[in-house]
Amino acid sequence: MKKAQNHQERLREERIHCVQALLNRPWVLKDEDPDTFQLIKDQYENLRNWFHEYLGFSLLVTRHFAKLEKFPGQYQSWMGIEGFHTTRDYALFTYCLWFLEGRGEGEQFLLSQMVEEIREHLLVNDVNIDWTLYEHRLSMARALKKCKELRVLIAVDGDESDWARNGGEVNVLYESTPMARYVLRRFNKELISMENLEELIESANDRNEKVQRRQKIYRRLVQEPIVYDWEWSEEERYYVLTQRRSILDQMNQFLGLEGRRYREGLIFYEPNSLSPVTTFPTQSVISDILILVAGEIRRRRHEGHYEMDKWGRLLLSVTELESVLLYLRERHKEYWSKEHRDSSSQELLRQVIQHLKEWNLGIQVNEEEIMLFPALARWNGDYNSWTGGNE
Repeated sequence: MKKAQNHQERLREERIHCVQALLNRPWVLKDEDPDTFQLIKDQYENLRNWFHEYLGFSLLVTRHFAKLEKFPGQYQSWMGIEGFHTTRDYALFTYCLWFLEGRGEGEQFLLSQMVEEIREHLLVNDVNIDWTLYEHRLSMARALKKCKELRVLIAVDGDESDWARNGGEVNVLYESTPMARYVLRRFNKELISMENLEELIESANDRNEKVQRRQKIYRRLVQEPIVYDWEWSEEERYYVLTQRRSILDQMNQFLGLEGRRYREGLIFYEPNSLSPVTTFPTQSVISDILILVAGEIRRRRHEGHYEMDKWGRLLLSVTELESVLLYLRERHKEYWSKEHRDSSSQELLRQVIQHLKEWNLGIQVNEEEIMLFPALARWNGDYNSWTGGNE
């Protein structure tokens, strides 16, 4: 009996490892991580069925890699590609893939050839890319860097950053790989036939309304830091409330996450400190500062400051949050990095608001007001007595 239990637990741990790898990586390459690749192949049918049933994702496994075709339950501003700054970056990244799809495996080419073909192709569509402009070259360099990270091309000689800095006069020799054709997600109809983003989103959803609702809920729970009750539609909130036990079990069995129901919604946490999942607080100092803010807001609220609405949200002015940050910096500055000790109050405020938004712990309502969400109140930090968890 114990041997059978140990076997089941080992299978569960391997399954969780596979699910986390597929969710957190663009793909799992056989030559880079053969052990994980083999585990995915061994559990392929189970993984494929679970991803399809609960998230609506397709699992693709070839001789060389495994890839999960992911898309959001709800699009968020922080879901962009890290390192990309403009829409031009995304457009040029897509056209890099377009160029590479026409190249054979191992075929070598020069950057000058690539940028010229892309420019000519765009001119036919009345889009002008001017490689004499530094900003245009910088966008292309960022797109190429991402292509290298994804292993869709290999730099044989040279670097695109030098090309961007030196007015496009420095050349780079690249080699293509077969990965380019697998980067973009496959759709059930031609993109050119879709007229807007809503139609594109709808094309990814299951036709059955109940299945579509379940998959969207699970995608959001898997991909977002926290989803509060007020963020669900009435039908979605009913599903989350009535299917709570099933949701908690699925998230535990396939992702290894522990969850609990609070008044503001279901909250999940990662019990394994060695997990590849990015969790809050992060290793960044700004996470430490945010937890200090949570503790200070808690203390001030106990003194009668700030009113809480029915969802547990606190509304305070931008000036109030800025004053809290200045107070905390003066009190704890010996623990802060030089960057945060020396930054202006406006820059510090901007970073805190951005971090709040990324982790769905708060949002800037307008130019004058900040709303703090209830999950932030689950934290209370101090450098002398650091704690995190429930009230």
